[in-house]
Amino acid sequence: MVLMGGTSSERDVSLASGLRVAEALRSRGHTVTAVDTVRGALSEGEERALLAGGVMKTLPPDPLALARLSSETLPATVRGLAATRETDAVFIGLHGGQGEDGTLQALLDLTGVPYTGSGHLASALAMDKDLSKRLFREAGVRTPDWLMAPATDDEIVKTLGLPVIVKPSKQGSTVGLTLVKQRAELQAAIVEANKHDDEVMIEQFIAGRELTVGILGDEPLPVGEIIPKHEIYDYECKYTPGMAREEFPAKISPAETAAAQQQALAAFRALKLSGYARIDFRMMADGTFYCLEANTLPGMTELSLIPQAAAAAGITFPELCERIVQLAKGLRSKDSGETR
Repeated sequence: MVLMGGTSSERDVSLASGLRVAEALRSRGHTVTAVDTVRGALSEGEERALLAGGVMKTLPPDPLALARLSSETLPATVRGLAATRETDAVFIGLHGGQGEDGTLQALLDLTGVPYTGSGHLASALAMDKDLSKRLFREAGVRTPDWLMAPATDDEIVKTLGLPVIVKPSKQGSTVGLTLVKQRAELQAAIVEANKHDDEVMIEQFIAGRELTVGILGDEPLPVGEIIPKHEIYDYECKYTPGMAREEFPAKISPAETAAAQQQALAAFRALKLSGYARIDFRMMADGTFYCLEANTLPGMTELSLIPQAAAAAGITFPELCERIVQLAKGLRSKDSGETR
């Protein structure tokens, strides 16, 4: 069963990921049920219609429209979970919101059915950027300085300087994120981020190259570099063809590659992640790495980074999806010690 859609700001990304994963697993001989956690199981015709119409847009869905959808989520999710008793494994193709914050993982733990990605505690830790950055520092993983709102303009400028990144603390795909260069823009950026989450982070901006490291099992994949058309790797650059160039492997030295992979593994372990994940970094001109965040359910669209990293390691997309499922079936929950 592939779960997708949901009601987070990453709904469109999730549908694009989930439909592609379902196709890939079928190509490897698996019987797959695709489930939108808002609408329930998708028929073959509904899947074809979604694929033909294209689910990705240059902007994320409207928050008000998502709020209207959220009232429908619980019944569909419960029906989907009830059907898991005949399921060998659940591939979680959800991004953001309750699909990635540990809520769904805790429910799935009750079913006893194996599921992909990290357990409920690790998922919650990674989703909360404030908590995850604290754990990074405890593990010796360098991360940019930050403050949590509310914070005055004076406090932000004195502590972090300018520019800064203002973003929702529990969100992904750069939804609600703003690069703030002028003091006068700070509070408006906080209000914008607050539309997507009740907690807002103000983070020191690290000028440098955008790097990413995928983890599969407990092994790092080739390091990738992202070169966006915009100043930051925003939603449009991530999901619009031609708006960013990705290089796998990144054109960095062997020593820098090893350092990035070591830091990625340290971040992965600090949050007690399992299965697979993607760890994002900025590398300054002097070679210093700063870990930005960990993604426990990274995108699996045609433009997503984990599939590109896997391809650079000689792993096809269908093989990648199957290996992720195999990891799920073979893992023991690090949160509860019970097989899942």
